[in-house]
Amino acid sequence: MRGQRFLVIIAHPEHGRIARLRVSPFLLHVLVASLLAVAITAAGLAASYFYQTEEHARLVVENQVLRNEYEDLLGTSEERGRQVESLSDLAYQVSIAYGLQREVPETTFEPGSDAIPAFYASQNQYDLLQEALFEARSGVPRPSRLANSTPSIWPVRGRITSAYGRRQDPFHGGQSFHPGIDISSPAGTPVVATADGNVISAEWEGGLGHCVKLLHGRNGYTTVYGHLKEYFVLKGQAVRRGEVIGLVGSSGRTTGQHVHYEVHYRKTSVNPYRFLKEPEGDYDRMFAD
Repeated sequence: MRGQRFLVIIAHPEHGRIARLRVSPFLLHVLVASLLAVAITAAGLAASYFYQTEEHARLVVENQVLRNEYEDLLGTSEERGRQVESLSDLAYQVSIAYGLQREVPETTFEPGSDAIPAFYASQNQYDLLQEALFEARSGVPRPSRLANSTPSIWPVRGRITSAYGRRQDPFHGGQSFHPGIDISSPAGTPVVATADGNVISAEWEGGLGHCVKLLHGRNGYTTVYGHLKEYFVLKGQAVRRGEVIGLVGSSGRTTGQHVHYEVHYRKTSVNPYRFLKEPEGDYDRMFAD
């Protein structure tokens, strides 16, 4: 067995025998194994190529689907923006016709947020139109019906240090929505109810600290007074416009002495500034009593 060899004869079809090769069984086995390994490798590469081709085709299809969905969402967003602008224009025109248009302070918004001012303008106009509609149905003039239960005075003597709307968060630095106004005043300055109503809560409320909330009759208005040093009212108590309900403080999450004041109409926050009818120069007269 040790001397066995395989004889390989290479011959030319016309000129006869060319060469004779003696191949050992080991070398033949190596040659066969090498050919088999090459065949297996080629089959693996071919399978991998076909898999990559199918995966690429699938990713191309998914990318196209996502692109179509993005374009649909972009179109929907643009349509919503046009609807908001249209609603704002309509509300403005109707409010002018009813004599309800009021001047509101300008607010600075982030670039790219053009729809935000239109949204809040529409919301404020909607509030006014709701009041006008109720007046038309009830037959009771709005001035006499809402004279005492609509917020219309400053809650405290001071100056506005943070307006209603989007602003830079004083703690985190990012953009956030401020649902009220901050009125700075020395600690212990009296804080008064801005309209007749009933106390719906007088308690510690998280970031607002000592906080009082008032419900003003059936007209849909509520007001919020936050960061108080202390309060003098209880839940369920009736209060009158101008009645002292607490003192200016810095309780809760705040950076200084001030009152955080909010106005809500039908559970939606509105800009309190448009309810502050008294000019800032009339503080002394307003609180003289």
